[in-house]
Amino acid sequence: MDRFGELKLKYQSVLNLIQQKGVRLAHLHVQDNKLVIQGAAPSQEVKNAVWNQIKLVDKSFGDLSCDLSVDESLAAPAPKAPAAAPPAAKVRSYTVKAGDSLWKIAKTYYGNGTLYPKIIAGNPGRLKDDKTVIHPGDVLVIPE
Repeated sequence: MDRFGELKLKYQSVLNLIQQKGVRLAHLHVQDNKLVIQGAAPSQEVKNAVWNQIKLVDKSFGDLSCDLSVDESLAAPAPKAPAAAPPAAKVRSYTVKAGDSLWKIAKTYYGNGTLYPKIIAGNPGRLKDDKTVIHPGDVLVIPE
């Protein structure tokens, strides 16, 4: 695997969050052996959430350069009539260890191994189905 693919895999949960929160990416590439993420977030809150996810993946983030500005014009327009929105799901990540399986991870986080499809659904770029092989060091998003 090339360095770009390796770093994208490591920071997949960050990239998933960026996509979910409507961050507009201007650049995503490797430079000086670091993954470079440049773009604009729709709010300071989203920018902070991205940084919190980066720190969950790697507190030192020595192999990452992230430069996000805030562009409030990217925020979705407010609805005309107030509607009850579902609570935002918390984003957690998990680094796969030797001997792990999706079943085992689901049992740990949800108390029931049969809920492993939630993990597959939370990692669309990484997991295709229950036959997808996971490896030690893979970082998975664990949805609520």
